[in-house]
Amino acid sequence: MEKRSGNFFLIAAVFILVAGCFWVLRPFLAATLLAAVVCISTWPLYIRLLRGMKGRQNMAAFAMTLSLSCLVILPLALVAYNLADNVTAFYDGIKRAVEAGPLEPPAWIKEVPIVGGSIDEYWHLIATSREEMLALAKRLLEPTKDFLLAGGILLGQGVIEMSLATFISFFFYRDGETLVHFLKAAMARLVGTHAANVHGTVSNTVQGVMYGLLGTALAQGIVATVGFVIAGVPAALLLGVATVILSLIPVGPPLVWGSAAAWLFYQGAIGWGIFMLLWGFFLISGIDNVVKPLLISRNSDLPFILILFGVMGGVLAFGFVGVFIGPTLLAVGFSLLKKWAARDNIV
Repeated sequence: MEKRSGNFFLIAAVFILVAGCFWVLRPFLAATLLAAVVCISTWPLYIRLLRGMKGRQNMAAFAMTLSLSCLVILPLALVAYNLADNVTAFYDGIKRAVEAGPLEPPAWIKEVPIVGGSIDEYWHLIATSREEMLALAKRLLEPTKDFLLAGGILLGQGVIEMSLATFISFFFYRDGETLVHFLKAAMARLVGTHAANVHGTVSNTVQGVMYGLLGTALAQGIVATVGFVIAGVPAALLLGVATVILSLIPVGPPLVWGSAAAWLFYQGAIGWGIFMLLWGFFLISGIDNVVKPLLISRNSDLPFILILFGVMGGVLAFGFVGVFIGPTLLAVGFSLLKKWAARDNIV
């Protein structure tokens, strides 16, 4: 009886200790998970860099974290700053235009098949009625402004989380080998001789998902920037960076190239507007259907629905950085479950 009581109090003490540690580390959970995902994905590159620096771990870890800051955090910060700044300017400009008087529809509106005449009539109705114009502006502009500002705030929070993750990744890189040995020993205690199997599955899956997400995002950003430059859309480079960031969300890129096409149509450049729609649909968004499955399937055949749930659920759970964390966690769980179901003896 005394032995059972002692075991009960020991288990309770361990549970309280684990819960307390989790409660303390909870604010840093998202950044820590992101740092772990990034470090696992870029570990081969870090090993090459470490060999080139003759085993100087501090220098190699600092070089990796500095590279992450320049390649990820700086562009994200610029997009967040410009988004918040331009949203306010855009809203104020539209508001001044509405207050200045009626705005005639472009001549090409009538030429749009099927719906052109109806749009032109409704536009004239709004232009001749100040009350209608103000009501429409209130219905559309305020929610749009709030939505875009919320997006800028989310990106700003992402910058903070990624900055913290970059700081944590320095220690993961520097002490990574020691940490890997510790995790392998811990997994060996938990799952026995199949610990190496689990470790390999986790590493391959994380790398596959991250290469798929980031590779697709970079490819879409480059193709989008080229299209914006060809069509003469202003701020092509900034829109390309926005495409890279929004491409992490399944329906993100059409928001960028669709807005660019709408701007071209409004300017009267009908041909370039059609070109932008075709370029966006077949090339920018088409990459998502070819490159992403190809890259992810090299190490993990994660279904599209799990990628979608991972992105959306990750954002709800962790904020912007959940774009990376959510799909990765689901991919690791899915891969381990498949191996277990196939009786591959992972546990």
